[in-house]
Amino acid sequence: MTIIPSAEVQRLQNALPFWLSLAMIPVAVLATLWGGWFVLALPIYAWGMFSLLDAVAGQNSDNADLDTPESGLKYYRLVTLIWFPAQFTLLCWMLWYVPQAVDLGAAEKIGLFFGMGVVSGTIGINYAHELMHQKPAWERWLADLLLASVLYSHFRSEHLRVHHLYIGTPRDPVTARYNEGFHRFFPRVLVECRQSAWKAEAAMLARKGWNRFDKSNPYWRYWGLQAAMLLLALVLGGWIGLALFIWQAWIAVWQLELVNYIEHYGLTRRYLGEGRYEHVLPRHSWNASHRASNWLLINLQRHSDHHYKPDRRFPLLQTYASDDAPQLPYGYPVMTMVAMIPPWWKRVMNRRVKAWRAQYYPDIADWHAYNKGLNPDPKGAPAV
Repeated sequence: MTIIPSAEVQRLQNALPFWLSLAMIPVAVLATLWGGWFVLALPIYAWGMFSLLDAVAGQNSDNADLDTPESGLKYYRLVTLIWFPAQFTLLCWMLWYVPQAVDLGAAEKIGLFFGMGVVSGTIGINYAHELMHQKPAWERWLADLLLASVLYSHFRSEHLRVHHLYIGTPRDPVTARYNEGFHRFFPRVLVECRQSAWKAEAAMLARKGWNRFDKSNPYWRYWGLQAAMLLLALVLGGWIGLALFIWQAWIAVWQLELVNYIEHYGLTRRYLGEGRYEHVLPRHSWNASHRASNWLLINLQRHSDHHYKPDRRFPLLQTYASDDAPQLPYGYPVMTMVAMIPPWWKRVMNRRVKAWRAQYYPDIADWHAYNKGLNPDPKGAPAV
């Protein structure tokens, strides 16, 4: 692996590929104005084009110099900072235009807001994920606004207070269990993530001696922002607009949980006894170094390093060789499509999970408790 010098990392030309997500805005506008089969342009752009680019561009195992200063990342950060106003403007315009468009049929309108869900899920939630991990409060506010636009505000609490703490243990709902198909995983996490996020915030307030409904509970902000988004959709698009808004939110959440599913499938931390688990290591997340899909997803596929160093900004995320982290055979766009067909997914991934176990935990003979989530909860984890 090559280390990219700090001066090279800071150059605009190296940041520009991560701006390819912005092309989804004009693609969405043209698809809306042209209608017909063009309503499929957004999923084709996000899933199809970047899968093809991955095949052409291959993998990138270069790592940025970790001593690159924060000020040198301005061209990378900017795309995440301008995304909310760009996505919000597009969403508002579509909510106003599409419901009243006489040249668009019902199927076209549903297809367009499926595409809008691809935008707000593939890019919007992903950028919210980057922003919620940062220290500046205004960046975390941008994350809240993006999550409210898909009615999934609790993801911030669940991700920061549950997932990052308890990844690879029975307390983490989004660590997909071995042999658990996506269609069983999805309804489970929709329920368990909401429960675990609320319990985590309530437990934190309780440790301070405060009531769970204290004004500092972020759920007041979550509920307020989501209510405002629903009202805005109703005002701009009427009842049809409101229904289309909820539809795009559902598609966005489906996209998010597909990604959650593939990121940790079958990977568990060793139970050490007495409610203790080993520390989170790069081996506890699936890694992917595919160049083009990492441009689209701002290095989210370097997920092993994200969990190892959660506050590291995306341009500095490191990739790992197979000696240190398990590797996905394809980038996320292809892997999410595979995950939608459980027999295909298990054929591709189960042997990789078994190889991972043999590589890192050859002494564990009985995996039943790990497979079924039957190991004890981590010490100090709030009860669900």
